[in-house]
Amino acid sequence: MSTPAKLPELFGSLVFNEETMKERLSSASYGAWKKCITDGTSLNISTANEIAEAMKQWAVEKGATHYTHWFQPMTGVTAEKHDSFITPVGGGKIIMEFSGKELVRGEPDASSFPSGGLRATFEARGYTAWDPTSFAFIKEDSLCIPTVFCSYSGEALDKKAPLLRSIDEVSRQAVRILRLFGDTETRRVTAQVGPEQEYFLIDKELYNQRKDLRMTGRTLFGAKPPRGQELEDHYFGAIKPRVAAYMKDLDETLWALGVLSKTKHNEVAPSQHEMAPIYSDANTACDHNQLAMEMMKKVADRHNLVCLLHEKPFAGVNGSGKHDNWSLGTDTGKNLFRPGSTPRQNAQFLLFLAAFVKGVDEYQDFLRTTVAFPGNDHRLGAQEAPPAVISIFLGDDLNGVVESIIKGTEFKEAGKRTLQIGIDVLPSIPQDNTDRNRTSPMAFTGNKFEFRMPGSSQSVSGPNIALNTIMAESLSQFADVLEQSKDFQSDLQALIKKAFTEHQRIIFNGNGYDDAWLVEAEKRGLCNLKSTADALPAYVAPKNVELFVKHGIYTKGELQARYEIHVENYSTVVGIEASTMADMIRHDILPAVSGYATDLCGRVDAKETCGFPCKYEKTTAGEVSALTDALLDACDKLESDLAAVPAGAEKAMVYNHEVIIPDMAAARTITDKLETLTASEYWPFPVYADLLFSV
Repeated sequence: MSTPAKLPELFGSLVFNEETMKERLSSASYGAWKKCITDGTSLNISTANEIAEAMKQWAVEKGATHYTHWFQPMTGVTAEKHDSFITPVGGGKIIMEFSGKELVRGEPDASSFPSGGLRATFEARGYTAWDPTSFAFIKEDSLCIPTVFCSYSGEALDKKAPLLRSIDEVSRQAVRILRLFGDTETRRVTAQVGPEQEYFLIDKELYNQRKDLRMTGRTLFGAKPPRGQELEDHYFGAIKPRVAAYMKDLDETLWALGVLSKTKHNEVAPSQHEMAPIYSDANTACDHNQLAMEMMKKVADRHNLVCLLHEKPFAGVNGSGKHDNWSLGTDTGKNLFRPGSTPRQNAQFLLFLAAFVKGVDEYQDFLRTTVAFPGNDHRLGAQEAPPAVISIFLGDDLNGVVESIIKGTEFKEAGKRTLQIGIDVLPSIPQDNTDRNRTSPMAFTGNKFEFRMPGSSQSVSGPNIALNTIMAESLSQFADVLEQSKDFQSDLQALIKKAFTEHQRIIFNGNGYDDAWLVEAEKRGLCNLKSTADALPAYVAPKNVELFVKHGIYTKGELQARYEIHVENYSTVVGIEASTMADMIRHDILPAVSGYATDLCGRVDAKETCGFPCKYEKTTAGEVSALTDALLDACDKLESDLAAVPAGAEKAMVYNHEVIIPDMAAARTITDKLETLTASEYWPFPVYADLLFSV
């Protein structure tokens, strides 16, 4: 265990970071790598060879024996194929070797990963290509090299390649805008991301007794326990010793890997917790979040715990999200969503704000698709998760500024000063001047937007690809107008006013949980894509395809492939859950409750023989027997409907949503009632009270 004095030495100790590269590379190779990062130039083979040799030497000194190209296929998790550094030299001897060619490119089997039709099964060749903007690291005695993953014909088969494309594109369009405001220093604008990670910790022994948790990551059954989160005493409460030991271990594990784990606390639900990092560039943030999820599970195992990342592992208590805090920052250290202290900075801020509002409104359906998957369907709109309707929260003062721009009136900041909209007279806009809105899917929080809809188990690459691209599109349109302007100040004001006026429907500062908001949202023409089945078709809507193709983020084929992967994944997940449910009903629950009812009937006979009253036994046996028969019927229907899932991915998705999901809900209702009636020693697996309050 580390001490505070040793934390600087621990942090990044397993990362081949810039400091290590500067120490171990020649000045020429280090300079070539830096130029590759800043200017996007390619590395020649001699430089790659030197970097590879330095990486290998460093990794071997750290105890590594293998290397792997660490990539992010469309499975949503990471993948890695490990090769040792050993090379035979004759006489039964080996040397440790690693070349620039091996660093730059690998060749995993592309046919074994989801491709959405981009690759046929027999077309196995795929390539991993080193991402020099993301540092290599050591994990479990292997040098992990972050890479992109593409097919033999060049299509992106992963989440990193489109993310890198979107990062470059939003930078290019943002720099165009900054030049118009006289900024000649900024060379690059980077999406800054901080993904907060919620999770549950449960005892491993109890977890192993629940087939549903092992097969699906969530409980398919579970009656409400006597106590849940009603007392509101868990949120930010004192951390229990076993959890504290886990969190300490997790922090140190992540710090060694260069992950900026900053905040840890209890979340709202019992056994629920959160880890939040310091913000970093989007590429690093997405890599680190994937790494964090992996380490959360592995560290939990060391403590005889299980980390659950499912969005809704327990019904009736808070679900787990991954709040994606997104902003734009310049390479000169400026946050473009921080209201400035001078008129010119504020006008620039308002233009970037207008671009964001415009983009979210125009592509709200696509943003919804980026968080559409079965686990999140159980979470969105429940407890503290936002509703399925996309809206933006700005806060009272900033919303007042926007309304004054739309109406062409003066804005009076509460008792302080009059705000007139104009590039030369706009005073500073106060920051953090309003309460937070936890019901908003997209909340402005002072200098960033918090996208609260992503689920805890998902990669944040998809949502950030979308945010980067829609922002790039709005900025591109604005730059096209302003670069041709003859009267910049006048045209700027007109552009900002036009954007806010045309897209003010997406701004909502009220309670997103209120049913009246759903009615209001419908009147405004906002999308309410309640389920994954409703949302996914927007993936391939013509306007959305046009957007991503225009900016070079996806090809039409890559978008279609991702749509097909998500559609197929939905039916696969629902099918696994339904089959697991039927299996548990047949092999665990029905035998248990039938046995309990039989024993009760035996007690009735015994008591009546002795002349004793037996109201409890008779009443309970009758209820249990009736519910047992009802559960058998529900299971029969579920299995029959499962056997009738239609061919064709889209038809299967709709069928699963409209038929299988209601079947599962009906079976669960009966089972949960049976749980409340059945004696504890008969119930075949741990109940919510055990799972949520045992750690």
